Formats: sequence, C-alpha cells, structure tokens
Amino acid sequence: MTATPTTHDPREFVRGLQQILISDSKRIGFLFGAGTSLAVKKGASTASSVPGVDAMTKSIVEGVKERKFSGALNTIQEELAEQKVPGQIENILSLVIQKEQVVGKEKLCGLDREGFGRLREAIEKQVIELVSVHKKKDEFIRDLVHRDFAEWVAHAHQRKFPVEIFTINYDYLLELGLEAHEVPYFDGFVGSFESFFLNRLVEDKTAYPKHTKLWKLHGSLGWHVNESDRVVRGGRDDSKIIIFPSLLKYQDSKKQPYVSFMDRLSSFLREDDGVLFVCGYSFGDQHVNDVILNALGGSGTSHVVALYYDERTEGKETKYLLTEDSDVTQLAKRSSRLSVYGMRNAVRGGSHGKWMLESEPAKDDSILVDLYFDEDAAEPTETTGKDEHAWTGEGKFRLPDFVAFTEFLRAMNVDAQSG
Repeated sequence: MTATPTTHDPREFVRGLQQILISDSKRIGFLFGAGTSLAVKKGASTASSVPGVDAMTKSIVEGVKERKFSGALNTIQEELAEQKVPGQIENILSLVIQKEQVVGKEKLCGLDREGFGRLREAIEKQVIELVSVHKKKDEFIRDLVHRDFAEWVAHAHQRKFPVEIFTINYDYLLELGLEAHEVPYFDGFVGSFESFFLNRLVEDKTAYPKHTKLWKLHGSLGWHVNESDRVVRGGRDDSKIIIFPSLLKYQDSKKQPYVSFMDRLSSFLREDDGVLFVCGYSFGDQHVNDVILNALGGSGTSHVVALYYDERTEGKETKYLLTEDSDVTQLAKRSSRLSVYGMRNAVRGGSHGKWMLESEPAKDDSILVDLYFDEDAAEPTETTGKDEHAWTGEGKFRLPDFVAFTEFLRAMNVDAQSG
C-alpha cells in the first residue's frame, strides 16, 4: 500500500505566523544571512545588493589577479578543482591561509610567507569593498528592503519584549533601515567620541530595555581595535573586526566581541516563548547551526522558523534544494522545534512535505493568499470529457523571498492600523 505523501497547508502556517507577530507575550527575533543583503525590490536600484558568493568570488579573483597574484591564484584554483572542492571565495581564502601558515622559509605557488600575507590582505580588502554598499546609499535608500523591514520594527516598539536582530552580514543595510525610521537600537557599543564594545551589556536585560537589539555575529564594517586594544566603532571602513569567510571563522567566532553575540543567540533561544525567524541563511555555518540546535535542546518552548530561499535556476531548469534527503532537511529533523519553509516544500515537526492548500480559496480570500502563496495553474482534466481544468492546491510559497516577507510584514502593519 502506497503511503499518502505529506503536505503542508501554507494558510495554516501563516495564521500561526500572524498570531506570533501580534502576540505581546512572545519574544521575537530574526537571524539574517547573506540572502537578505542580496534582496532588491522589483524595479529598484541594485546598488544596495551585496554580491552573492559566486559573483563575489569572480569579482575578487579578477581584482586580485590584477595585483600580480595571477599565477598563485591560478595554482590555488587548480588545486581546489583537483580536490573537487568548489572554487568559492571561502575555499580560496582558506587555502591561502593554510599555505601562509606552512610555507616556512620556502616558496609555494611562487610566493613566500610575506607574499601569501599580502594575497590574504588583498582578498580581505576586496571583501570589505564589495560589502561597503552604503557608500551609494543615496541611490537606493528610499527603496531599501531593510527600510521596509524596519517599518514593521518601528510599529512593534510597544511590545513587551524588544525585537532582537542577529545578522551574519557585515554591511550597514540594517542600520540604514532602522535609522531611516528613527528606530532606537542597541548593538553592544556605548559612548560617543569613540564608541566602545561593552560585553556585559549584551546579556544585561536592564540595559536599554525598550531598544531594538542588533547583534552582528560576524562583525561589522567600521569596527576596529584601537591603541588600547579596545574594540571600538566608527570612522573607518577598513575594519579588521570581521570574521572573513575562511577556515578560521570557527576559531575567530570564539573571540570577543563575537562570542558575546553568539552567547546572546543561545540565551534568546533557551529562554521561554522565543521565536527566531531565519531569513536569507542557508545553514552553511556549522558553528551557528550548533548554537541553534544546542539551545533548542535546552529550551522547552522556543522555536526557530527558517524561511529558506531554495530556488536555483540552472539554464532553463529550476530546482528546489529542500528535498527529502537534503542536509537542511536532515538538520531540521534533529529538532521538532526547528521548522524550515522552502519555496515548494517544508519541514514541520520533523516531517518533510510539499506545500498544498487544503481547499480552494474563496474570491475574497485570494488577495490575502496571494501575499504569501503563488498557486500553480490548474491542470487539464479529461474526467468530464469537457475542456476543464482541475485545481491542484500546489504552488510556490513566497515568504522565503525577503522582499515578499517584508511586504507581508508591511501588510500586517496596515491591518493593525485599520483594526
């Protein structure tokens, strides 16, 4: 007997989502990954978009090769290809660091230790330049997706618990969005002339109790260490207080200020009635995954809801990565309180299945459904011998797209105001 395929009704999830977002008793948090910095509204300037991994790799390789590192980079790329390792910037930078550490007094790929140091610094400088999109903010600030997100945050300021935002991104897009709506936020730094990081305030709930919290897990542009070995913020874009994409990121994440922010993420999930919405993150950082799963294991009521943009286009073919046997699915099956919502499929309560509306929406309900679900076209049917089409209930869940998610949040603001 064939088992009935598991399905998930998007309306059921969205009803629960709405209840969470309007409930004053829930602690709401967001974890943002690189995908949110890629998001651009249709027809808006792309100046705010931080390049994705592939585009960033291509740009960095081309830029660094122009600085007389062409031979070394070609050799490194060939080594990665021979090892069947993707030639992405994280793997390139990791191999550069490895060679810098072991080269000794000899030469590898035509470079000595000093040469590898210069190559590493050149790559890191390119990374910083590519994420410094704030320099063109006048071109995109009015249409910035993060500004739309901050509009919802601004309306949530009267909640019992302040919104907490965790981000892996280095850029200033969240800061630009929050400040555009005059949302007061605290990011672990205090002071004015040379703001300095004070780790004890990150876990102090009495500090800035009404402020939105912004925790940058992998560091930020503008952070650096001053002459007194104090982590300070402001005035410089050539920051080194960043966890660059390399094999050292797991080691670096155990240092300050990163460890304080990771501890705060763990504390947020271990406390009762917390819901963490994950956006633009593909679960590629094991140290972040470990914190999430370990914290959920120590909590009785907190949940993580991952909006997972898994649509990939290869030529004329579109694929969806959240399959039954994908790594992300297996991760979600390790905790029933980690739900992952892809574009075509979802994992809820450890069960993988496809999105499907249980019943056809009424006409007055279709507009709301369209905010979060694109129904597939009806399929031809021959059951009646007439030219008819059968409604399937299947479709694409829109909210993993950060632009669609912010549109949904803004619609909730409108409903709250009209109510």
